[in-house]
Amino acid sequence: MTDNSTSIGLGSRPDAGVSPLKGHTGAEAPAETRGKTTIADGVVAKIAGMAAREVPGIHNLGAGMARAIGAMRERVPGPGGSVTQGVKVEVGERQAAVDLDVVVEYGVSIVDVARDVRTNVISAVERMTGLEVVEVNITVDDVHLPDEEEESEPDEGRVR
Repeated sequence: MTDNSTSIGLGSRPDAGVSPLKGHTGAEAPAETRGKTTIADGVVAKIAGMAAREVPGIHNLGAGMARAIGAMRERVPGPGGSVTQGVKVEVGERQAAVDLDVVVEYGVSIVDVARDVRTNVISAVERMTGLEVVEVNITVDDVHLPDEEEESEPDEGRVR
């Protein structure tokens, strides 16, 4: 068998800490090169959902049917509504793409709110995950009017 490895600097001695398939290995290798980190789609979706909801002018996330189902889900005892409602993501090894369905408050500039949502989502996802966000697509599904009630409160009943 012949050794086809190439020497890198250090005279005639090959670099003992470099494997052609794995990069740096052993105790001398930097910590960031020892192992692989995988980030689930749900994690990125939660981060994006929270970041979008932080933006002034966003009333809610999710299309009409998703909001209706979410409202019913909130009435059932147990964990509250989903942070990922209205959020879809695609996550690769180094990049992520985000799709958001939003409801904006009446009177706000949709263009400005969309810009602020993109900025906040990209910043949060990239800062927390290290993934490059290649796009944030926003669909404005509704405008929330000041006199609209999100859902009617159930009557307390006649008997206590």
